[in-house]
Amino acid sequence: MKQNLLLVFALAGLAASVAPAQDANALLQKSSIAMGATNLNSIQFSGTGHISALGQNHLPNAPWPETTITSYSRTVDYANKSAREELTRVQNTPPSKGGGAPFGGEQKQVNLISGMYAWNQPGAQPQPQPAAADERQLQIWLTPHGFLKGALEGNATMKKAKGGTQVTFTALGKYKVVGTIDDRGMVTKVDTWLPNPVLGDMLVETLYTDYKEFGAVKFPTKIVQDQGGHPLFDLTVTDVKANPGPLALMVPDAVRQAKIPPVKVESQDLGGGAWWLGGGSHHSVVVEFKDYIVVVETPLTEERAEAVLAEARRLVPNKPVKYVVNTHHHFDHSGGLRAVVAEGIPIITNEQNKGFYEQVWKNPHTLEPDKLSKNPKKATFITVKDKYVITDGAQTLELHFITGNDHNGDMLLGYLPKQKVLIEADLFTPGAPNGPPQPPVALNFANELYDNIQRLKLDVTTIAPLHGRVVPYTDMLKTLGKG
Repeated sequence: MKQNLLLVFALAGLAASVAPAQDANALLQKSSIAMGATNLNSIQFSGTGHISALGQNHLPNAPWPETTITSYSRTVDYANKSAREELTRVQNTPPSKGGGAPFGGEQKQVNLISGMYAWNQPGAQPQPQPAAADERQLQIWLTPHGFLKGALEGNATMKKAKGGTQVTFTALGKYKVVGTIDDRGMVTKVDTWLPNPVLGDMLVETLYTDYKEFGAVKFPTKIVQDQGGHPLFDLTVTDVKANPGPLALMVPDAVRQAKIPPVKVESQDLGGGAWWLGGGSHHSVVVEFKDYIVVVETPLTEERAEAVLAEARRLVPNKPVKYVVNTHHHFDHSGGLRAVVAEGIPIITNEQNKGFYEQVWKNPHTLEPDKLSKNPKKATFITVKDKYVITDGAQTLELHFITGNDHNGDMLLGYLPKQKVLIEADLFTPGAPNGPPQPPVALNFANELYDNIQRLKLDVTTIAPLHGRVVPYTDMLKTLGKG
């Protein structure tokens, strides 16, 4: 009898902890009245703040590198599921160490979403962004008023939690969204999770504080969004307009027709048993040894990594891939490493990265399961402090730590002494022939690379960059005004 009573009490407690949808809807309707969301079809808010580059921190556990937003405006049309974000940003003084393309002066961005069509409009010609559509649409429902509207439409549940009441619903049919409503009816926090090839199910946490009245609505004057454990965006709101009118975005034909391009890998012979693998925005290098091959860089995603490994095996059949070299931890260069681990291939990387990879690769990958999450394996690392040499007597690949590098503090460069080829990422990106010159701020990284080439006394004839195109070393010297 006592056990039965305990079971009854436990079930009653469980029922009380997660209230049904009708109770959640009552709370959401009260909150909508308190915040002025009931008759709100669209909203526009503006201010200043900071924005950072996800996965581009200088060291693996450092904050994302930050730039300053001098002007920001965002218009959200809840009825039409569209949004327009306009911002102007400048680099901090001094610039934050880390990645993200360096730029001089002001950089203006116009980012748009209409339904599931996403594009940028930096000028007259739209730039389709099909890969960004999910997140941009989701961000609409992470705004405080958007959360209330999405939860009311999404069969939400609720439970008591620290700081108020937690309300949970599913956005876009697949993203769990959890918001906290305080005792005044204000939305103070909204959490969701996005898939990331390095971090797995990555927490996106948005905090809303310092609410003020702006006409018929209450809106936070401080917004801070963290992604992956570090602040990505913070905004001090200075102006809010309720119902500024429908956001009539005409989706350009080029945007409607755009698809995420298929992975393409194209090889270029560097001579002496080495190949440069291009065909996309991020490149790799394959080096053949007597009994095995080495791949430098498997970037971006599992799909790209597998295509690079397949091309390496096509170029050099009947020899195993013994090592994959990871030049640095930035997410666009480390996003394919889990595919390498899934194949049991050891990774050569700077010693600062091993602990970071081992920790974050424990995270769940339920939103976009990869092969490693389906068949877990322990990663094998060879770590580099200053120098590591792979050789069979005839072929040699040297790996060197790059000192004094503001782009990344764990960067390795590769050098093939027989071919006199330098393999480098991000520090010098050769543009198209007869293209515009690189901005002076971008040359800071190239000068750091030049200093390291001199320090290491490398005899370089050719640069095989992991962005851009293969060029003679003299091209970099001319760009830097050094010959």
